[in-house]
Amino acid sequence: MTAVLALLLGVAALTAHTLVNAGRWLRRPTDRPAPVTEPVAVLLPLRDEAGRVAPCLRALLAQRGVPALRVVALDDGSTDGTAEVVRAVAGDDPRVTLLDGAAPPPGWLGKPHACWQLAARADPTATVLVFVDADVVLAPDAVAAAVTELRAARVTLLSPYPRILVATAADRLVQPLLQWLWLTFLPLRAMERSPRPSLAAAGGQFLVVDRAGYDAAGGHAAVADRILEDIELARAVKRAGGRIALADGSRLAACRMYEDWPQLRDGYTKSLWATFGHPGAAAAVVTLLLLLYTAPPLLAAGALAAGTPAVAAAALVAYLLGVAGRVVSARATGGRWWPDALAHPVSVVVLGWLTLRSYHLRKRRRLSWRGRPVT
Repeated sequence: MTAVLALLLGVAALTAHTLVNAGRWLRRPTDRPAPVTEPVAVLLPLRDEAGRVAPCLRALLAQRGVPALRVVALDDGSTDGTAEVVRAVAGDDPRVTLLDGAAPPPGWLGKPHACWQLAARADPTATVLVFVDADVVLAPDAVAAAVTELRAARVTLLSPYPRILVATAADRLVQPLLQWLWLTFLPLRAMERSPRPSLAAAGGQFLVVDRAGYDAAGGHAAVADRILEDIELARAVKRAGGRIALADGSRLAACRMYEDWPQLRDGYTKSLWATFGHPGAAAAVVTLLLLLYTAPPLLAAGALAAGTPAVAAAALVAYLLGVAGRVVSARATGGRWWPDALAHPVSVVVLGWLTLRSYHLRKRRRLSWRGRPVT
């Protein structure tokens, strides 16, 4: 009974932290901002995105409240006609520039190199850089709202996390864990105030950064070989004396990250090893997650079968508190919560398996993404 109560208290504390983060500390940019007068460059890295870039680019060209907005897209060695789709959508719009990307040199991964080329070729008068992935569709006032929040918060880098769209069972099991993990385990207020680079988070799908601060941090050249270039860029900003912040961008942007299970599986596999670092740390974190969120329903069923209703009740409460944390996270970030949150223990098991797979393939140097090795 003592062990079950310890699990219950642990889950209760983490769910309370999720609630505080979501209700008090999570920034929520206004969706009706005043016009932005400073020049803004929106940077769009593209590699084999012919099937997704059109709605993304149309949304960028429909932005309101940013008169001095320019869009720079970079075709990073696509083989599926991505550049032709960009030209067809942009037409003769003078706000759009399409670049041909160079292959990454030794020591560079593809995404950081593409972003670095974009930043280097952006309008030199632009004081804000907005990095957007091709699977993101922005609301009409998204850029203006994000830039307004960047300045109001007085931070160097703002990461407004998009609403993650889910369609398949695999999506519904895995994708909500992104928001849940940082809302549950990351102290948002401390992250903003602390200068410690280790206390940092960011999402590269939609990233807004002050250009002077970006340059002072070394830009993407400072994270050239990092698979999690978004988080590492946030850390570089902190090392250079800047400040960072996360925000709920669910009213500003929507993102369908992966089309099917193989893409989702491989997308997480390529980077989970970098999330945890040392395999021992990964094993400790996954074990803790399994104990806190997967063990309670199993213990409840076992205790009920063994005729110990008090233990079963405590374990059931622990399970329901874990579900409640998922509900809070989903409601705070525009995600789906019913009935997906009930499967939270299964989600944690899948995360554990993906983590194991990530380390296994990295050890064998078999990790790749979009046809390029990532280790």
